[in-house]
Amino acid sequence: MKNKKPVLTPFDRYRVPPKQNLFFMPAIWLLCKVITARSKLRINRVNMKGLKPPFLVLGTHHAFMDFIVSPLTVFPYRANYVSELEGFENYGEWLYRQAGCLGTRKFVNDIALIKNIKKVMERKGILVLYPEARYANVGTSSALPESVGKLAKYLDVPLVTLNMRGNYLQSPIWNLTKRKEVLLDATITQIYSREELKKASVDEINAKIAEFLSYDEYAYQFQTKIAVTYPKRAEGIEMPLYRCPDCGAEFEMHTSGAEISCGKCGEKRIMTEYGRMVRPDGSEDGFSHIPDWYEWERECVKKEIDSGAYGLDMRVKIESLPNAVNFIDLGYGRLIHNEDGFKLIFKDYGDKEEKTLSFVPLTMTSIHTEYDYRGKGQCVTLSTLDNTYFIYPLEKGFNATKIQFAAEYLYEKCKSRLVISK
Repeated sequence: MKNKKPVLTPFDRYRVPPKQNLFFMPAIWLLCKVITARSKLRINRVNMKGLKPPFLVLGTHHAFMDFIVSPLTVFPYRANYVSELEGFENYGEWLYRQAGCLGTRKFVNDIALIKNIKKVMERKGILVLYPEARYANVGTSSALPESVGKLAKYLDVPLVTLNMRGNYLQSPIWNLTKRKEVLLDATITQIYSREELKKASVDEINAKIAEFLSYDEYAYQFQTKIAVTYPKRAEGIEMPLYRCPDCGAEFEMHTSGAEISCGKCGEKRIMTEYGRMVRPDGSEDGFSHIPDWYEWERECVKKEIDSGAYGLDMRVKIESLPNAVNFIDLGYGRLIHNEDGFKLIFKDYGDKEEKTLSFVPLTMTSIHTEYDYRGKGQCVTLSTLDNTYFIYPLEKGFNATKIQFAAEYLYEKCKSRLVISK
C-alpha cells in the first residue's frame, strides 16, 4: 500500500552469512551455464591445480554478468559473495542469503563485514569480493583501495584473482541492451599461496592484485576484432563522456544511434563496430580510444579542483535504503560537494527539522555512481553504516562521472597531505 509505514530497522550487518544452500547449487550452476552458453564462456585456470578452500577471490567488476560467470569459475565449490544491499532489496533477503551473499554498503569502513569474511575463511569457505565496488564506466579498471592487501594479509589464506573479459562490452552500464556478438572470457589465477602471502608486504600484495585485475575492454575489443553491430551502440555513453573534446563544453553531449555530438559546437564522432570513436570522415585523434577521452575528463576535473573552481551545490531528490526491505522517499534536499567533502542537507523520515550529513574526503576513496538507476536517471549514493542515500539531480550541472572524479582526486589530495604532515 502506498501509505504503508516504511520499515526503518537497519540491516543486520553482524548476522553470520550462511553457506550457499547445497540444494540450490545444481540449479545455480545450471542457470549460469545456460546464460553463458551463447556467449561461449571460456574459463582459463592458472596455478589453480590442487587448490582447495579456504581461499579469497578478488574479481573485476564489469556488469551484472560478473555474478553469472563467477560461480562457474569456482565450480565445483560453493562460495560466499559480498553484495550491496540493493540486491537484497530487489531479490529478497532470504534468497540472497541462501545464495551465500554478505550484505554491505559501498565505500564505508564496515568492521562487521570483515568479521563475517573471517568467519567464512574459518569454516573453510570461499569468499568472492569485487574490490572496485562499482561497475566499469568505460570498461577500464578502477583504482583499488589499499585495504585490500591488508585484508588478504589478515585472512591468511591463498589469494586468487578473477579477471573477466567481455562482460562490460556485452552490457555496458550506460546502455544495458545486450550486445549478442560479444564472447566471454575469464581467467582465474592463484597469485599467492598462503606461504607466499606471509612473506609479501602489503604494498607488494596490492601491486600484484592491481596487475592481475587490470583490464581495458575497448583495447580488448579492438585487438580481438569483436564487431558490435547494435545500431544504437553509442546511446547513453554521454553519461561517462560528458565533456566535449573539441570545445570543452560540459553536459552538452548527446547521442543517437552510433553517434555522439556536442550541442554547443556541433562536432560529432561515430562509434565504430570495433569500439573506436572516429570523426565523420573516418579519421582518428587522441580521443578515439574511449578510455583516453574518459581520463582526459578526469584531468580536467583535477585542474578545476587545483584552481579552486570546483564546487557543486544543488537541489536534489533523496531516497534512503536502511535495510533489505524498502526504499524510503525523503523528498527534497541539497547536495554540496567541494574541497571539504560532501554535505547532504535533508529531513529524515518523520523529522520536522533538517539535518546535515557530512562526509570528509579522507573517508571516501570514491563514490558509487549510477547512470539510470531503476529507470529514475543518474544518481550517486552516500552511505553511513546503517543507511544509504540515493541522490538524484533536480538541476542541470549534475554528472555522476564528474562527481566521482572529484571525490577520488580529493581523497588523493587529502591522503598526500596526511603523508607529508607525518
